[in-house]
Amino acid sequence: MNDPTFISKIAQEQNFNHHQVLAVVSLLGEGATIPFIARYRKEATESLDEVAVTVIRDRLNQLREIRDRQNAILKSLEKQGHLTDELQERVLAAETMAVLEDVYLPFKPKRRTRAVMAKEKGLEPLALEIVAQNGTDPVKAAEPFIDSEKGVGSVEDALAGARDIIAEIINEDDGARGRLRNLFFTKGTVKSRVAGDMAEKGAKFRDYFEWDEPVAGIPSHRMLAIRRGEKEDVLNLDILPDEETAIAILEDLFVKGDGDDSAQVKLAVKDCYKRLLSGSMETETRVYTKEKADTEAIRVFAENLRQLLLSPPLGAKRVMGIDPGFRTGCKVVCLDRQGKLLHYDTVFPHMSEKKALEETEKIKSLCEQFKIEAIAVGNGTAGRETEAFVRTVPFSDPVQVVMVNESGASIYSASETARNEFPDHDLTVRGAVSIGRRLMDPLAELVKIDPKSIGVGQYQHDVDQTALKQTLDDVVMSCVNGVGVDLNRASVQLLTYVSGLNAGTAKNIVEFREANGPFKYRKILLKVPRLGPKAFEQSAGFLRIPDAENPLDASAVHPESYHIVDAMAKDLGVRVADIMTHPDIQKKIDISQYVTESVGIPTLNDILDELAKPGRDPREKFEDFSFADGIEKIEDLRPGMKLPGIVTNITAFGAFVDVGVHQDGLVHISQMSDRFVKNPAEVVKVQQKVSVTVLEVDLARNRISLSMKSQADPSESGVKKPVLKKNHRHGPTAKKKRNNTKPSFDSPLAEALKKSGLK
Repeated sequence: MNDPTFISKIAQEQNFNHHQVLAVVSLLGEGATIPFIARYRKEATESLDEVAVTVIRDRLNQLREIRDRQNAILKSLEKQGHLTDELQERVLAAETMAVLEDVYLPFKPKRRTRAVMAKEKGLEPLALEIVAQNGTDPVKAAEPFIDSEKGVGSVEDALAGARDIIAEIINEDDGARGRLRNLFFTKGTVKSRVAGDMAEKGAKFRDYFEWDEPVAGIPSHRMLAIRRGEKEDVLNLDILPDEETAIAILEDLFVKGDGDDSAQVKLAVKDCYKRLLSGSMETETRVYTKEKADTEAIRVFAENLRQLLLSPPLGAKRVMGIDPGFRTGCKVVCLDRQGKLLHYDTVFPHMSEKKALEETEKIKSLCEQFKIEAIAVGNGTAGRETEAFVRTVPFSDPVQVVMVNESGASIYSASETARNEFPDHDLTVRGAVSIGRRLMDPLAELVKIDPKSIGVGQYQHDVDQTALKQTLDDVVMSCVNGVGVDLNRASVQLLTYVSGLNAGTAKNIVEFREANGPFKYRKILLKVPRLGPKAFEQSAGFLRIPDAENPLDASAVHPESYHIVDAMAKDLGVRVADIMTHPDIQKKIDISQYVTESVGIPTLNDILDELAKPGRDPREKFEDFSFADGIEKIEDLRPGMKLPGIVTNITAFGAFVDVGVHQDGLVHISQMSDRFVKNPAEVVKVQQKVSVTVLEVDLARNRISLSMKSQADPSESGVKKPVLKKNHRHGPTAKKKRNNTKPSFDSPLAEALKKSGLK
């Protein structure tokens, strides 16, 4: 059910119009996917792209979660007998989970706190009299409450209990919590220190052994690194603002004068902050910084994954895949142009010179026998040595030799997917096949692997796993549907990511194809078991049949629009195939003649673009690449060397580059260009070929510092630690500015005073 309030709120927040948001929410409610909405429902959404549709979906889910929590809280308040019209308004007005929980806190069922025990001793009236600060003498006011049977043996016992109650009132005041939350978020400091004797054991975290940085400015990767150090018991972490500033804020809110009763309130304020609020706010700040860090880390991971999935494919060629190894040899597989395994073998080129000569002949013979056009060599252990060996083979015909990033290949080879594909072959054969297929079509092969294992993220095991999975699934689905899928070649895993399909329907498609032969046209899909009209509507436009009877089945034109193209062909007196192959005919089409109530200019422009380049692969053209000769291990590197490399991963602080030594080097953001760089993604992308200069090689830590500057200086390899500047306005010597603002009428303090009759 579409909530008009949510739709209006999202439209206002994101600067969309109401109709756009309503259309997206309605389509999502009907089961439409994001790629389908963005590609084939442009008239309804006024051409919102996938990013905009995703934002609407995610914000709608957030608002629904808040609404569900509001309903749960209202039920709890009603059950307890606390619900009033005024309180209900406050619950429904809360726009964030934090504010909502603040409103609920005073009424939330509690464990036996010090304040609860003080109330059981009958000290609440004393607390309320003191907190009113009407000039009461606390000592005299406390005397009547002395009762040894209740555990109140002295005036001080009574006052201590009263202060406990006042501290809890302050802790539960939503105004106070809001002010403190803002202080922690904006003025808090992240402090990490090495724990005990962990300096040697936790050497990888030594950058953070004595680290101070403002909460507001700490980057995602640093926050996640420090948290990991804490999780591994190497670092101690605190996130706190200046204590005096925090206490001053609370005193401004709750201390009304200079009398003895106000002095008691001051003591309660300090106790509240140190015992209750500081811990509570630090926990919230940890959650806040974690969510913020997660969001950024997931965003970077998602963009890296998109770039990797959309890496240029070599295409349908006969490929030899080699999974390198020293002692165990190199597993070799020969694949046909569809990636089918034709032959497998093992060669041992690294045993001796004599053996290498024998294996040279074997590789040459296999290439001739299976008419191999390209060789994919995995970049793992023995990768560079194996590549060098293969390049010495005297091939009869030219053969491309390409190093392939094999991250995740071992995960695939041990997976159920690999076992189903190759039940009669071991892990090494499956791994070699995966390496060969990655060269042919990275997207089709990488979708078989958990995105977290592909090697383009940072801290992927530390971030929110639900949010990560949702985002990465969105990226994979976007890439698969953006490229399009060959219906007669696609694996179950690839089909699973097609809009409207799932693991069940994807499996049914493959089984139907195996039983009945290749699909000849799209509408045969409706004969696939459990693939109904809705799934067909969602998926058909993204599925391609290159040699179909109807040429439109090889394009991104949706079957629901075939009649439009047929009308265009009829009006021009030509065949549909003629339109798709003759640009001069396409220029004669006046799309305005085909506008209807349901089909507008955006869809017609898409159709025209697709007719001009039917089924065009949006990925860039494959370019050959090779690493520098003679540079095969980290010990071969020297400062000042200029080397070719491939970007393997992009982070907020720079990019990692493979230079062919089995250990990626880091190009820090300060070394990415001669100009200032704010975001590394503006300069490079995953799988991009770059030229780098070696700045520093740290063999002990297995680290390589690189530069992409035109005039790189090895002496600039260090990265300076940011300086935490003192904010004098919030320092220990800051003057207290009295804020005479009274607690809001709806605050727990005001409620307590109202009930007591005190003002």
